[in-house]
Amino acid sequence: MEKSSFIECERKGLERLINFRLPHYFYKIGMLIAGLAIVMMFVRAFAMEGDQEVLKEVFKKVLLIGMLFMSIARDKVEDEMVVKLRMQSYTYAFVAGVIYALVMPFVEYGVSNAMKPEGEEFHDIGDFQLLLFILMVQLLCFHTLKRMR
Repeated sequence: MEKSSFIECERKGLERLINFRLPHYFYKIGMLIAGLAIVMMFVRAFAMEGDQEVLKEVFKKVLLIGMLFMSIARDKVEDEMVVKLRMQSYTYAFVAGVIYALVMPFVEYGVSNAMKPEGEEFHDIGDFQLLLFILMVQLLCFHTLKRMR
């Protein structure tokens, strides 16, 4: 395989990955899944008794799946501007997520030590908290950028 055809093949694969979108109706499916997951989290927290840590983790994962569907679903009118705004929103979300992951553990540590004299141990944020933050920032930025265009 020649070097130029190898590069061309790699470029096409990367473009296919970048342009991957679910059909528009997955946005509504994602909203439904995320909404049900949030409702079930409240039901689990206030109406169910006993130890249900597995159920809690399942609802967290379902919420992330719903938000991911919303994030990668095609818009009704998917033109170049929408694609550019979507890429901008992913960039903002990634940068905000990195800053959040770097700063938030120190903020939590400082606040917990200021509120309680015995304080808490220093710990990193979890994967759910970080992924939820990134998806929320991406969706918020995308819809805000779409409104401002």
